[in-house]
Amino acid sequence: MELLGLDEIRDLLGGISKQRATIIVGRKGFPDPFVTLKMGRVWDGKAVRAWIATNRPSPADED
Repeated sequence: MELLGLDEIRDLLGGISKQRATIIVGRKGFPDPFVTLKMGRVWDGKAVRAWIATNRPSPADED
């Protein structure tokens, strides 16, 4: 299982700001965290990658 924290999710979303990533992961429809630890939330990488593929077009797709 691939686990992702907010920084890894930021990287997958093209290096967006921490503030923007926090907004995105808090939206309805974004996968719930797999677990919340003292260091922060941790997500299932497979679920996050599937959400990104469905909801965040790649720059090449935006033309």
